[in-house]
Amino acid sequence: MKVSKIASTLEGSEIIKIAGQINELKSKGEQIANLTIGDFDSTIFPIPDELKDGIVEAYQANQTNYPPAEGVAVLRENISVFLQERFGLSYNSKQILVAGGSRPLIYGTYMALVDPGDKVIYPTPSWNNNHYCRFTGATQVAVKTSAENMFMPTADDIRPYLKGATLLALCSPLNPTGTMFAKKDLEEICDLVIAENKTRGEDEKPLYIMYDQIYSLLTFGDQFHFDPVTLRPELKDRVIYIDGISKCLAATGVRVGWAFGPEHVIDKMKTIVGHVGAWAPKPEQVATAKFLTQTTELNNYLTTFKAKVQKSLDTLYQGIIQLKTDGFAVDAINPMGAIYLTVKVDYIGKTTPEGNVLKDSAEVNFYLIKEAKMGIVPFSAFGTDSGVNWFRASVGGCSHEDIEQMIPRMRAALSKLK
Repeated sequence: MKVSKIASTLEGSEIIKIAGQINELKSKGEQIANLTIGDFDSTIFPIPDELKDGIVEAYQANQTNYPPAEGVAVLRENISVFLQERFGLSYNSKQILVAGGSRPLIYGTYMALVDPGDKVIYPTPSWNNNHYCRFTGATQVAVKTSAENMFMPTADDIRPYLKGATLLALCSPLNPTGTMFAKKDLEEICDLVIAENKTRGEDEKPLYIMYDQIYSLLTFGDQFHFDPVTLRPELKDRVIYIDGISKCLAATGVRVGWAFGPEHVIDKMKTIVGHVGAWAPKPEQVATAKFLTQTTELNNYLTTFKAKVQKSLDTLYQGIIQLKTDGFAVDAINPMGAIYLTVKVDYIGKTTPEGNVLKDSAEVNFYLIKEAKMGIVPFSAFGTDSGVNWFRASVGGCSHEDIEQMIPRMRAALSKLK
């Protein structure tokens, strides 16, 4: 049966496929450390009590009709204050759009800026940019990054592709790596965008940056989150930010995200999101507006939440590094932010006890699911080729104890490969 050209080119999520394999084994009674989905087990990482109470109160107050297409006014006003206080960014409520999490806002950014055939640049690995390019018919330019720079793009990586591009999609802290931009690297990329835009006439579409900072409040140690407009204020009319509560408050299911940027772009995005009906539920918006003003409670939650996430990441990192020290072909990059650890498992080409050769990263991963009772995600799910032997491990869905118990199983499974 015929379907649209766009529908025929779209692919399902590799992460969901892997999760399906894990769930099938779980249905058979297997106990598996699931490090696949970028989500939270809400029994381990619940949302703030004050936010939960506020949602219940909003439902009890019958705040159940349609919200405004751009988001509830008090929420947008409070986000404006929040951005100024947390990041020193000055955006008024008309420059802010609220939607049901970050995905509709990323979709809205692409739809508002990108015409079929327009060039979109994004680094690999990165989350879902390839799919959004297909939605819009964009000419996608996937820029390879390296472990040496923690899989963050540099100006040298991007420079050859900027001429004539419409959108540069960036994210920090990065999904899937949990790594972040160094100040110098982001400054140099911003300078490239400024220089490229100076070459364009008034009748030409400018080059925009989409900057996904949904993990910006989840940074560890002395790591500092940098953003384009703070570093280069002249970019303010050329940057669309993606943000929200999904990750920093473990509120993935609450579905409150926001974009902010130049009003002429945000206004078009509002129309797109409105026609799709991708609003955040009104009670959740009302509760979020209230919670953003509860500074002490918000800070207390972040302190406890971040410490718990970091403890799991550090335990996983130290376990992998101990395996490396003991001679296993594994490695990891010290976590900087988000809920992810970048893990190297260099066993492509090895043979299982049954005599099967592991031909690519997906087969290595499925071997670990079966033999080590652990699930991670190969970078091939984030735009790299299947021969790349790096993986994303997400700690949001596992307890600290699950991670501790997983490392010996991983050691035993890898020991069986020849």
